[in-house]
Amino acid sequence: MTKTIFKLLILLTFISCSKESSDEESAPAQAMYFPPLTGSTWETKSISDLKWNQNAVQPLLDYLELKHSKSFIILVNGRIVLENYFNNHTATTNWYWASAGKTLTSTMTGIAQQEGLLNINNKVSDYIGTGWTSELPAQENQITCKHLLTMTSGLDDTTDDVDPASLIYKADAGKRWAYHNVYVKLQDVVAKASKQTWENYFNTKLRDKIGMNGSWVQLGVNSVYTSTTRSMARFGLLMLNKGKWENTTILNESYFNEATNTSQNINLGYGYLWWLNGKANYHLPQSQLTIPGSIIPTAPNDMFMALGKNDQKIYIIPGKNMVVIRMGDAADDVNLALSDFDETLWEKISALYQ
Repeated sequence: MTKTIFKLLILLTFISCSKESSDEESAPAQAMYFPPLTGSTWETKSISDLKWNQNAVQPLLDYLELKHSKSFIILVNGRIVLENYFNNHTATTNWYWASAGKTLTSTMTGIAQQEGLLNINNKVSDYIGTGWTSELPAQENQITCKHLLTMTSGLDDTTDDVDPASLIYKADAGKRWAYHNVYVKLQDVVAKASKQTWENYFNTKLRDKIGMNGSWVQLGVNSVYTSTTRSMARFGLLMLNKGKWENTTILNESYFNEATNTSQNINLGYGYLWWLNGKANYHLPQSQLTIPGSIIPTAPNDMFMALGKNDQKIYIIPGKNMVVIRMGDAADDVNLALSDFDETLWEKISALYQ
């Protein structure tokens, strides 16, 4: 009898320990943090708290500095893990987003749609009038807002100019993917639909609601956003949380899901002005070649990205609750969005947590 009781006690102890272990494994991740809308307070999380590899930090920072970076931030669950500035750049200095800012335009288009001001399936000319291209009316009327969001307008992409004379027929809308500055017409669409200036609508509906700073500037034919690095990180945090800031929905989740998944069947690595990692193939700007494999094979497959000229980067990794920001000059040669820098950078970032 004594042996039976002893065995029973051992069994009960084993069950109890197993339950505690299971409970620890299934414990929820640390709650998501959102910094206050004003001031410079922002919670941090240390490399040691995350049980990351401290020895991998300095090689990463050395590489960033070598490659002409100005700033770098890693957020995990909204908290700052790394925040570094290089080459006389500071936390209060504004820098341009370049084409990484396309994702701001995508987000604002979604916000205008959820407010009932526009429908992305409607033709562009419904909002800004006919004759905005040099195409025949029948060709122009094929182009919807969604075609601009997905870079499938069919317009000739050999120039960045967006005056009607430069917007020339190349293919039927939806039949050809080409990275083109014509997406900026969505800013005109949103302005007309909201009966406000683009910047006023943007500031009211997005910038001020998540505590960003910054402004839009016209650089040649390009409408470019400039802000601090932390403001870029705030936008990345909003997108990590599928368009919600704490308990406030800024962008509805259905549009967010459309925007951050494959949007057409030509370039699988492209959503609504977002780049998507981990797809079967992708296209590069100014190329009609289909390239097999993931855009950045050294990075997580679930990552989606805002990528701008000369290596302005917002990387968002849902599976790790992580946002990574890089601002600066071109790491190597001048580039429109992607460069070899991405692959090497992600080898060094991955060394932190692997």
